[in-house]
Amino acid sequence: MKKFAVLVAGGSGTRMNTELPKQFLSVNEKPVLYYSIKSFLEAFDDIHIILVLPQDYVGLGSEIVSSYFANKNILITVGGSSRFHSVKNGLNKVEGDSVVFVHDAVRCLVSSDLIVRCYYQAFELGSAIPAINSKDSIRIVEDGVNRTVNRSDIRLIQTPQVFKSDILLKAYELPYQDTFTDEASVVEHSGHKVELIEGEINNIKITFPIDIVIAEKLLS
Repeated sequence: MKKFAVLVAGGSGTRMNTELPKQFLSVNEKPVLYYSIKSFLEAFDDIHIILVLPQDYVGLGSEIVSSYFANKNILITVGGSSRFHSVKNGLNKVEGDSVVFVHDAVRCLVSSDLIVRCYYQAFELGSAIPAINSKDSIRIVEDGVNRTVNRSDIRLIQTPQVFKSDILLKAYELPYQDTFTDEASVVEHSGHKVELIEGEINNIKITFPIDIVIAEKLLS
């Protein structure tokens, strides 16, 4: 079965307070994007990577690909107005019966082991959504009232979120809704159950400046 990885790097990263989007920032002298691509290529040498970038940064993304990953199966496409639309643009490049990974490219510490585990579960069960337990206490705020919830019932969701192509592509025929915060929410809304898999605590998402420092230490 074919393997496609849609690496979503279409954001502007405003919370980083930098002009350059966070997926292009340097971590140990290489762009964040480099590490995500590298992990997928190390997991499967036959994987097809679809890199979703902002229109204004397609050129920079092409330079990174040609510098570090020449002759690899990497296709670049342009992102949309939201994560949903960026993923949909990437999925338009998926061909044939396949297992499809959708990954936040700024989760640059994703391991090849997690990628492989997700693939085999999705192949067997149709989906694999990495999740970890919450270390913190959780409270829900509704209409100005807050209440505690049992944190053992809470899971923090990561990427890559992985599905058989027939499930994911069909789900993305749905019209966009604000509640579609990730691929699992879209697939669930389409009527399919999603299956969790144990994620990794180091699989952090680069969001704030401190995350760059953490990533550099972990990669070292």
